[in-house]
Amino acid sequence: MSFKALLTRKTNDGVSTELVDFDDANLMDGDVLVQVEYSTLNYKDALALTGKSPVIRKFPLIPGIDLAGVVLESSTPDFKPGDRVVLNGWDLSMGHHGGLAQRARVRGEWLNRIPGNLTTRDAMAIGTAGYTAMLCVLALEHAGVTPDKGDVLVTGANGGVGSIAVAILSKLGYRVVAATGRLEHAEYLHSLGAAEIIDRAQLSKPRDRPVSAERWAGVVDVAGGPTLVNAIAETKYRGAVAACGLAQSDALHGSVLPFILRNVTLAGIDSVNAPQDVRQRAWDRLATDLDPQKLESTVQLIGLADVLEVYEQIIPGRVRGRIVVDVNA
Repeated sequence: MSFKALLTRKTNDGVSTELVDFDDANLMDGDVLVQVEYSTLNYKDALALTGKSPVIRKFPLIPGIDLAGVVLESSTPDFKPGDRVVLNGWDLSMGHHGGLAQRARVRGEWLNRIPGNLTTRDAMAIGTAGYTAMLCVLALEHAGVTPDKGDVLVTGANGGVGSIAVAILSKLGYRVVAATGRLEHAEYLHSLGAAEIIDRAQLSKPRDRPVSAERWAGVVDVAGGPTLVNAIAETKYRGAVAACGLAQSDALHGSVLPFILRNVTLAGIDSVNAPQDVRQRAWDRLATDLDPQKLESTVQLIGLADVLEVYEQIIPGRVRGRIVVDVNA
């Protein structure tokens, strides 16, 4: 049986992606066949589709690091036809066909069940970005950052991870300070629960001082580079920083002094290979700790063919919130 899919090929100029008819027989090995209903676009997807980073290791490949849908066939006892499932990361869009298609054959051990109060569309409105945001929140909680400890900074707050991190943290009672380069979207960030908006320029330039005045009980950082270094330098005694991105840079040219003098914790967040128990915990918390109305306000819904017109806007930061892809539209 054939179905619609995006297919990325390697070219002399980099990579090229087009909408094609793809056959079930050409899907890769796996013990679960999923009828995909929704996928999404993340920063990593943009890196893959633009070829700006060698995300895709095998060509040609169906891109897309996320998918949500319904099980059609399963040879594993863990899932049965009709189960609603979500998949984030693992080898999708790297060495295995991804979610920007109407069908996917995957390994059952990569799948998580969608909590009962979430739809497949909700699961992709959350996607890797929202699931990563929840992993960051769990890391801050694990480090002892509670709402009474003070402000929590979220960098890249207009993006997918940042938007949902703001929404989750505010619902949990934290006072959230949102850093963004697009101050014209302040009303949007306030609607998600941000108590204060600051210009990312306050954090994005290198400084000489290894420690600065204490401002943050916790930080969710998607930027890396000088922004992360400066956020660490401003973190309070026994505060914590969850680092999950490199939108500014993958460099970390800072000082160990905040870790020694202030006992700051730097927690690295990996969403691609996180253990299944951690993933399920994150999804279960998302089902209760994320306001559905706030989630919906972050969504831009597009069709599969529209991906080819949108993905180049992600890396320069011209996209707000979450891009959900209805693969059957």
